[in-house]
Amino acid sequence: MTAPGESKRGPVVQDWVLALVVAVIQLGGGRNANLRQTGVHTIDALGYVLLLVGPVALLLRRSYPLPVLLVTIASCAVYLLRGYGYGPIFVSLVIAFISAAIVGSRWWTYPLVPIGYLALVWPLPAIVGHPANPWLAFGMIAWLGVLVAIAEGIRQRQAVLVARRQRAEAARRDAEAQRERRASEERLAIARELHDVLAHSLSLINVQSSVALELFDKKPQQARSALAAIKTASKDALAEVHTLLHSIRNGTSTPDAQDVRESGAERVPESAPGHRDSERAQDNSVDRDNGVAEVRPPAPRSPAPSIEDLDALLQRARAAGLTVDTRIIGTAHKLPSVVDVAAARIIQESLTNVVRHAPGAPAAVTVRYAADSVEITIDNARATAPQSKSGTGGGNGILGMRERAHALGGQLIAGPRPSGGFRVVARLPSQVGAREEAQ
Repeated sequence: MTAPGESKRGPVVQDWVLALVVAVIQLGGGRNANLRQTGVHTIDALGYVLLLVGPVALLLRRSYPLPVLLVTIASCAVYLLRGYGYGPIFVSLVIAFISAAIVGSRWWTYPLVPIGYLALVWPLPAIVGHPANPWLAFGMIAWLGVLVAIAEGIRQRQAVLVARRQRAEAARRDAEAQRERRASEERLAIARELHDVLAHSLSLINVQSSVALELFDKKPQQARSALAAIKTASKDALAEVHTLLHSIRNGTSTPDAQDVRESGAERVPESAPGHRDSERAQDNSVDRDNGVAEVRPPAPRSPAPSIEDLDALLQRARAAGLTVDTRIIGTAHKLPSVVDVAAARIIQESLTNVVRHAPGAPAAVTVRYAADSVEITIDNARATAPQSKSGTGGGNGILGMRERAHALGGQLIAGPRPSGGFRVVARLPSQVGAREEAQ
């Protein structure tokens, strides 16, 4: 890595080396050219000073390109008008012009070419008694055209390089923004998955623990059933959390993350093979102290929730004492996994809200199959028991359900019913997977 001081020192050293080389060329070449020409004024102290003005001015060509060009033009004009003859004094003028043409404005730089020709070649030298050779005057026109073409070519090349750097920087920023967006989507997906995994089970545990505490002395048999339901719910919740953590640790996607990507977002690459190998090595550890290879069992994997078997999906809620009626309208058909998981999570979250906010109220789940969509409706009546005041107030359940539906191109509406109670209606497309495979 180059230090800032070194990066600034490099151009300064280059300018000094260039000025020194140009000074040697103009001093040595100018003296030889003066000696070989007839009818010219012998170079004196003023001539040597004029030969050095251009190289010294080149030291400032990066900071003041146009003033340096004007100084070199003036030194060349005085040199020729003094009658020292033509020579390599034009070297510093050429370098100053190219520097000004590349850095400065064309409107200020290019008009100086014809002005310089008129002042240094023809007709001003001829007017003051120093006429130039006609072939030299004609050849200088061609060389000046070549000089302008070279300056313009360098200028265009630099513009292309700048445009490439800008495009590369824009692409880098866009890639960084996409990485941040994908990371944000993954974090949101993990947060929703954790909420759905834990909120449903913990709500049931909370209800059952309240029932167990209330009936422990009066009806121990029912309290025992409530404690058994707590044990089952906590066991299932731990299994689902282990499954989720196992997926995150191995770099595989959670079902919710797949919902986001398969509904149109870009795919996030899975973990590298080396990372997976290290994870497998951690899962299958060896007890070297005892000399016995102990293969740890993999994390428990529970199947993803599905609406194909509503009774199994509603088992926990019914075990918590919630009365849930089901109704299926239309011909049931296989749904894409992302739609199936999202529909099951919406049903679970809706019933969790019933348990939390309307204890004792019966609920009804209706699944309506259509050709290109599936509609899930969850209704509950007014609460028949006083609502619990424990726990926090507003949660993220409805927001999470709405995000799930929108991620798949569907919609979700939740609100009170006119007759009392609450209703959640989610409409999800049933052809998401087909559209993704077609693409």
